[in-house]
Amino acid sequence: MTEALIALVFGLLIGSFLNVCIYRWPRDLSVVRPRSHCPACDKTIAWYDNVPLLSYVLLRGKCRHCGTGISVRYPVVELVTGLLFFHFIRTLGLTPAGAKMCVFSAMLLALAISDLEERILPDEFTLGGAVVGLAFSFFVATPDISAQLLLWVLGQEPPARALSFIESAAGAALPAGLLWAAGWIYERVRHRDGLGLGDVKLIAMIGSFMGLRGALFALFLGSISGSVIGYSYIRLAKKDPATYELPFGTFIGIAGLVLALAGPALLP
Repeated sequence: MTEALIALVFGLLIGSFLNVCIYRWPRDLSVVRPRSHCPACDKTIAWYDNVPLLSYVLLRGKCRHCGTGISVRYPVVELVTGLLFFHFIRTLGLTPAGAKMCVFSAMLLALAISDLEERILPDEFTLGGAVVGLAFSFFVATPDISAQLLLWVLGQEPPARALSFIESAAGAALPAGLLWAAGWIYERVRHRDGLGLGDVKLIAMIGSFMGLRGALFALFLGSISGSVIGYSYIRLAKKDPATYELPFGTFIGIAGLVLALAGPALLP
């Protein structure tokens, strides 16, 4: 329990950093400089006004200097990240597997929020995340057997670490390639973009962590939920279906979080 509580605190801090990334990366800004500041009055935020959760409560959700409201997204991202870290370290322990799922879930959360707010999926999280997922495959077995079955048919039996990397690479490349092809066909038929390249990169990132079946599950669940919820929102808000840009990456990201939390039960 002590390790999980420490992970909770660490997750709150990581959540605070994710908020910086969510705001700055879609705007092509550095996450290092300048220091955190209020977008309204440009005043630098002191360290005691930047304590996860606590500062938001003490400041009553407003900037100390100009009184401009602070988005509730900031404490929500901090709290959810902390709870995710607590859950994975509590269930998997302070292990490479626990670290992998903490990193995976944090990036998915940031991507889901970023696409919801800005309709942008930063490459730092998608492509960078795919590289991280491939790296983790050498230390934590990729939870899939798709490539293993194919290699068995071909009479090949690579070492365990190599097999895990192959599962990760296949999970990244194959679903992303299929999604890109579907988007390309849609564009040729309808003569307009139907899918952003960021969504393709997001699927590659999920596949690198969870393998082929995991990526396909996230794509399926994200597509179904996005269609149902998105269509309902368009009707209720009286948006134009021809021009409204659905944050598809948000639904895929949430589906990936569901997969991370319930993976063993969903992918036996």
